[in-house]
Amino acid sequence: MSAICEQISSMIDMLPEQEQNLAYEFVKRLVLAWDPDFTKITPSEAAALEQAREEYERGEFVRLEDLKLG
Repeated sequence: MSAICEQISSMIDMLPEQEQNLAYEFVKRLVLAWDPDFTKITPSEAAALEQAREEYERGEFVRLEDLKLG
């Protein structure tokens, strides 16, 4: 979690429960306005996807058939 997110979380945690619900709804509306279909990715998600692509290109993966399930 980024430092700013930790600060926001800490501030919201200080509020009474009713006000926390209001803050939650406000943040939810901000996110929906930014990405109404939840299709955008965050910088950390982009980094994780890039790392996964690089690992795949280097052959660093496990095939589903190789997993012993059950």
